[in-house]
Amino acid sequence: MGYILSCGTSIPPYHVDQETGAQFAEKMFEGSFKDLPRLLKAFQNGEIESRQFVEPLDWYTSDHDFEDKNSRYIKHSVEHGVHAVEKALTSREFLHKPLDYSEIDAIFFISTTGLSTPSIDARIINKLPFKENIKRIPIWGLGCAGGASGLSRALDYCNAYPEAAVLVLAVELCSLTFQRGDLTKSNLIGTSLFADGIACMLVAGNRSHAVNNSKLRFIPKLEASRSVFMRNSEEVMGWDVQNDGLHVIFSRDIPSIIQGWLGPNVRTFLQEEQTEPEQIGMFLAHPGGKKVLDAYLKTLNLDEDAISHSRDILKMHGNMSSATVFYVIEKAMKDTYREKPQLSLSGALGPGFCAELLLISWEETS
Repeated sequence: MGYILSCGTSIPPYHVDQETGAQFAEKMFEGSFKDLPRLLKAFQNGEIESRQFVEPLDWYTSDHDFEDKNSRYIKHSVEHGVHAVEKALTSREFLHKPLDYSEIDAIFFISTTGLSTPSIDARIINKLPFKENIKRIPIWGLGCAGGASGLSRALDYCNAYPEAAVLVLAVELCSLTFQRGDLTKSNLIGTSLFADGIACMLVAGNRSHAVNNSKLRFIPKLEASRSVFMRNSEEVMGWDVQNDGLHVIFSRDIPSIIQGWLGPNVRTFLQEEQTEPEQIGMFLAHPGGKKVLDAYLKTLNLDEDAISHSRDILKMHGNMSSATVFYVIEKAMKDTYREKPQLSLSGALGPGFCAELLLISWEETS
C-alpha cells in the first residue's frame, strides 16, 4: 500500500473564461461548418467556466511549427514542473515540515503533449538537489489515463519498497497541440475542453518515516489498482502525428463506451477487492468532460455528490489530461471532514483504449 501525503500544482498564468474561448473558436473555425453556431454550444454546455494556458490567447491565432511548439513545451514543462515539485515537498497545508529532496527515491514523470529526450524529469532533477541515484521512470502516451496510471505504478513501487518516498509528476500542455488549420469537429470539441495543467504528488510506502510528517487528519491510502485494456480500439482517442505536430483523435463514442465497458470492469475490480459498489462514497474521477461524468454516474449508479470534486475541477480548469485527476484528489484532500470519509474510487481513461482504477481508503492519523 502507499499513502498520498501531499500535492503541489503549478497554475499557468493565462486564465481564459469559456465565453472568451468560444469567441476564439468562432474566429478560428469560421466558414468550416454550416452549423457552426450549434457546434459552438459545446462551450456553453460543457460545464466549464474557465481554463488556464501557458501562452496568451493571441499566440494561438498564428501558425507555429512543431519545433516551436515543442521547444515551448520543454521550457514551460521544466519551469512549471520545478514549481509543482517544490510545492509538493514544502506544502505547509499537507506536511508538518518540508521533506528533503534527498529522501525522494524515485520520480515518475507523466506526459503526452510534447517530446523530450532527455525526458523532462532529467531536466528538472538538474535544477533541484535530488540525490544522484534517484530512479527515473518517464511514462509517455497514456493521455488522460496517465495520472491514475502513474499513481498505480507508484503504488507498485511502494509495495516493493515500503520504506520509499516517490514523486509522481504530471505535466500536460494541451494548448500547445492546438492545430490552427485543423478544421475538424474533433479539433473543435477539443478546443472547448482541453487546458494546461501541472501537478505533483508525494507518495510514500507504509514503512516510510515520511508518513509521520502528514498534517492531514485523514490520509488517502492507495489500497489496490487495476489496469484494463480494450483490444483493437486505437481509434477511440490519441494523436495523429503529422508534419506540423499532434492532431487530436477524440471519438464521440466515449460516453457509450463508458456505459457498456467500464462499468463491468469496475464491478470486477471491486469484487476482487471484496468491496461492494455501495461502499464507494467518492469517485475521484478524471473529468474528461460533462458527458463523461454523466456516463460515470449512470453506469456506476452513483449519487451526484460522489463526483462533486471532479465536476468542480472541470468547471475551474477544464480537461488537463493526465494532471486533472491529481487536482481532483488534491481537492478531496483539502476538504475538512468531520468523520472519516467513505471508501473512494479513482480512475481515468486514455488512449489504447484503456482504463486505470485505484481503490483509496482514508486512514485517520493518531
